[in-house]
Formats: sequence, C-alpha cells, structure tokens
Amino acid sequence: MQRLTASTVWSASAILLIAGAATLSSHVIPSAPAGADVAGAPTAATPVAAAAAAATSAAEAVANSTAAATRSAADAVAAVASKSGAVPPAIRAATAFAVGSEKELRQRIKWVPVRWGGEKTKTPDEASRLLLAQAAAEHAGLDEVGLGFEDVYGVINAETSWVPRKGMGRNGVTSHGLAQFEPNTAKGYGLKNPNDPVQSVYAAARYMKDGAEWAADKIEHLPLTPEQRAEKIREGVSIYYNLSVRGRNKWDGLNTAKLPVETRRHIRNVRSGADKASDLAEEIFG
Repeated sequence: MQRLTASTVWSASAILLIAGAATLSSHVIPSAPAGADVAGAPTAATPVAAAAAAATSAAEAVANSTAAATRSAADAVAAVASKSGAVPPAIRAATAFAVGSEKELRQRIKWVPVRWGGEKTKTPDEASRLLLAQAAAEHAGLDEVGLGFEDVYGVINAETSWVPRKGMGRNGVTSHGLAQFEPNTAKGYGLKNPNDPVQSVYAAARYMKDGAEWAADKIEHLPLTPEQRAEKIREGVSIYYNLSVRGRNKWDGLNTAKLPVETRRHIRNVRSGADKASDLAEEIFG
C-alpha cells in the first residue's frame, strides 16, 4: 500500500509554486493602480514578464475560487480540500486533522471502551488515532526526515495497539502510556505525564525524528536507491525506539536479520500499522 504523504506534499508544493510566481511578478512588472482590474495592468515588455503576469492571474484565480479571504497557501489548500471531490484523500485528511492547540486536540479525542488483559479500559477511536498521529507528526516536523503521520500511527500501534497501559521491558524497567516511555527517556524528552495521550504521542514523534536522523547517518555509506534508503530509515526508527544504545549500535543497515526477534517483529508491526493508517485515512476521509 503506497502511503499518502507524497501526494500531500506535491499538492501543497503546487500551491506554493503559484504563490512564489505571483511574488516574483510583483518585482518584474509595475503593480496595477488601486482598484484596477488585473487585465488592466501594463503590458509585459518581455516573455519573462508576460509569464510572471500570467502566474499572477493564475494565483489570484486560485485564491478567489477557493476561499473568500485566503491569507496563505495553507488556507488555499484547506479550501480546495473541503470543496473538491477530486482532491486526493490525503489532502482532505490533512484538513480534517488540523488543530490549533493541544487543548483543542484533547477536546477532539473520542475514547471508546475496550477490553485489554481481561479488564475494561478505553482507547481512542480510529479518527482520534489519526488525529493524534497527524498532529504529532506536524509538531515534530517529521516531513523533514521523510516520515509522516502513518509512521507515527505505526509506532504507537506496534507499542500498545493504542491502548494506554504499563509495560515491562527486558531490562526490568516499567514503561508507561500509549508510547511506552521509560522514566529516564521521558525526562530527557520533557514528557511530564506519559499517561497523557497528547504529550505521549508528541514525544514519540520527536523521538522518531531523532531515530530517523540516527538511521540516516548509519546507512549513509550504503549504495541504496531512494526507496531502499527510505525503507532502511524506517527500520532504523524501530531499532532506535526498541533497543538500548548498545543494542541499536550493532545495526549497520545490512544485519537486520540478526537483530533480536522482538525488534524484527516491531519493524513488521510498524510497517503494518502504517499501511493501516493509510487505509483508514482513505476510508474515513476519502
């Protein structure tokens, strides 16, 4: 299952390119008088200026057709996503995920009852899981390392199946919450309450970003295609998340099959969870 992040980035980039062309045009041709129609602007003296003028008109047309008061490229993307059935599901999902604050995010999370270990507890519903994963990915800037909300969803799915609880590692240390942070790691990432779902998933995304950067350094010397490199970085995120410093440093990008069985299972489960997140986004927002 191909993930949706690429289409989101492409669509947003297209809007930004149009906006960039419009900005360039303001330096190439004189501005139209206040209140004048765009068509009444001075005729461009060169092909470059003509192209810039056309870009200006295109940008204004996009803004006028998508929102009555568009203030940014993000507003334009949101307006298009909400009105056009032809927009990819990832764009509509990103619009639905948008939150203004952690307080708003907590208010939008819906909890549903579930049985775990023979006891009744609660878990975020599917839409809330996607919401948490997207907000955390955006907050951590995971797009900078080639990751997205699907990857956050996959890690939490592998750690706890989205059921907040305590867990015991092989080192005998208890981990907590949706993201299963040990006390020392939680302290290092400023996670004051591992049982808070927003704090926990946000910290997990920041931890994943560090893991992706670590993995990129580990495999930098390997002759890999872009697709292979992306897959290896995702492997590295699981290794970074799942193993101690000593254990993770044994990985060289080629010896994944020799890692502990639990770590290899984590890699598979994260990949499966990421695919599930992509399917859910299409199902809920497609």
